[in-house]
Amino acid sequence: MTRIVAVGPERLDRWLTGFGERHGEVRYDATPATVTASAADGSVAVVEVPFGPLTEFSREGLVAHVLGEHRLGLLLVRRGGYGAGVFVGAKLVASKVGSRHVQGTTKAGGWSQQRFARRRDNQAREAFAAATEVAVRILAGARLDALVCGGDRRAIETVLEDPRLKGIAQLVRPPFLGVADPKQKVLEAAGVDARAIRIELTEPQE
Repeated sequence: MTRIVAVGPERLDRWLTGFGERHGEVRYDATPATVTASAADGSVAVVEVPFGPLTEFSREGLVAHVLGEHRLGLLLVRRGGYGAGVFVGAKLVASKVGSRHVQGTTKAGGWSQQRFARRRDNQAREAFAAATEVAVRILAGARLDALVCGGDRRAIETVLEDPRLKGIAQLVRPPFLGVADPKQKVLEAAGVDARAIRIELTEPQE
């Protein structure tokens, strides 16, 4: 059985210790992009190296790498709200959230559907424009190591099409986060998810 486990950087070392305690002696094989832990009972944990590449090919090198003070950008955009933040290690050092009203759907048989659609499209464009300005202000000059996005994929694509964000658009990495309308607490919680280390864990079926 294979599943994905998400572990905070500060918990990775303890998780690897627990993996060995549960499954027996562990052998580590490392590349710049992944570290594979193979246990005596056949269980395998493949750790994706964030902010790569890894330069010290060992468990200790991996743990030291993930605990480094990497600069992670976070961009969340939905029709009704947006937020951007910069994390240095676990600390949120810069952030901005905001919202713009975008009208919802209307019932069939209501007033002019075309006029309604135009108004809604205009509101969405204004919201995305506001999100873009916040992204430029918070993220464009932040010297990021990686960027994680969330919210609505089309909205994110629209924002990252701005030429001023060309540099950070190339830094986008998984996961794509599903979030509610981005308030400050939502942004902070999303940062925890964005920093988490992804581990593909395969365990023999009993």
